[in-house]
Amino acid sequence: MTIPLSILDLAPIAPGQTARESFAASVALAQTAEKHGYTRVWYAEHHNMPTIASSATSILVGHVAAQTSTIRLGAGGVMLPNHSPLTIAEQFGTLAELYPGRIDLGLGRAPGSDQNAARAMRRGPGASDQFPQDVIELQAYLRGESIIPGVQAVPGAGTNVPLYILGSSLFGAQLAAALGLPYAFASHFAPDSLFEAVATYRRDFQPSQQLSEPHVIVGVNVIAAEDAADATLQFETTRRARVRGMIARGPAAPDYTDDQIDAFLTTAEGRNIANMMRYSAVGTPSDVRAFLEDFAASTQADELIIAHQSRDIAARLRSVELTAEAMSGAMNGATV
Repeated sequence: MTIPLSILDLAPIAPGQTARESFAASVALAQTAEKHGYTRVWYAEHHNMPTIASSATSILVGHVAAQTSTIRLGAGGVMLPNHSPLTIAEQFGTLAELYPGRIDLGLGRAPGSDQNAARAMRRGPGASDQFPQDVIELQAYLRGESIIPGVQAVPGAGTNVPLYILGSSLFGAQLAAALGLPYAFASHFAPDSLFEAVATYRRDFQPSQQLSEPHVIVGVNVIAAEDAADATLQFETTRRARVRGMIARGPAAPDYTDDQIDAFLTTAEGRNIANMMRYSAVGTPSDVRAFLEDFAASTQADELIIAHQSRDIAARLRSVELTAEAMSGAMNGATV
């Protein structure tokens, strides 16, 4: 089988690292992905998270686009209820004018933050309820067909930046199907509704001006290394870091040891957190290829978007390379 591969980059800030160093790593990651035939790299909007530097998503997309040539870049995604549709149309319209044919716009309705940060962004409690209408308004701006008389996106109008609906539940699947948009499921951290959501999307899909047939992207974690034991150790380190980030928040958070984290992972709550990374390909290139081919077949995905989870940037870049080499011939460069 053949399957296009893409990358989700959270612009992680490793311990002892600065945001500037994280951005340099994101540039290197995109350049490596471009060299090895990946379809696109997306950046996710998060706020008030000291380990993630992709909060100003459109700026990061532009920074990376200026230092790459052909790979598609975009948001995976912009949390639209945090913004006005006109502002996002102008931002991504600007990117589309600067880097034509290379910009994607994935959209989600979650806050991408905690409740305090949501308040700081002036996000009201009912902001998510407006998400479907906001998507329609945004799409109209990008087509140059504003639904608000006398208002147009400059830049933005006529760029037709392709939209993608992101989700981890049936809501996103139903909306993407109704609007005839591609659908990306966040199975790399929210696996439980994957198969039901994909089935719902494919069953209910309505062709649109952007898309004539369903297009499903599914997320998956990958750590590829020459040595399987090394890959497993990297995965365990990454999983511990995720658990720490979820149970120890704030400046006064306890500094849990690895043994304490491992003990927590044996509890019911710990197993629930570990389950978030259920879909993870970890091991040698052949191990990773076997997992990804089976995952793509079982989900009937049209594209895989990979979160390379190695904490160290050198190991992450190597994982990108090894995965591409293992899947050589599996990436056809198709875009939507």
